[in-house]
Amino acid sequence: MLLRSLAVAALVAATPAFAADPPQLAQCKVCHNFAKGQPNKIGPNLNGVVGRKAGAVAGFNYSAAFKAKAAGGLVWNAATLDPWLTAPAKYIPGTKMAYAGLKDPAQRKAVIAYLTANK
Repeated sequence: MLLRSLAVAALVAATPAFAADPPQLAQCKVCHNFAKGQPNKIGPNLNGVVGRKAGAVAGFNYSAAFKAKAAGGLVWNAATLDPWLTAPAKYIPGTKMAYAGLKDPAQRKAVIAYLTANK
């Protein structure tokens, strides 16, 4: 039992910092939920977004521009999330996402790491 407790403690200590909400996520939480089963808000729920086809959250009304980009096969991963988070309106002109973007690369990396772990 002691050995198991020590192993759990070591695992917790080794958990990357992005397992906790990065501070930049507060901006995202204004419009998005992140926990499985939570409803869509102004934006779709982002639980499990990494690896998911864009525009696939049931019950969310995506813009025509977003639907067109999604129809082209867009799948969310680090390579597609980075330019999206940098400048959403530039990545998908006509999107309903009214967010100027996260300009700091380290902050984007932290958010993407959180989204990757958030399943």
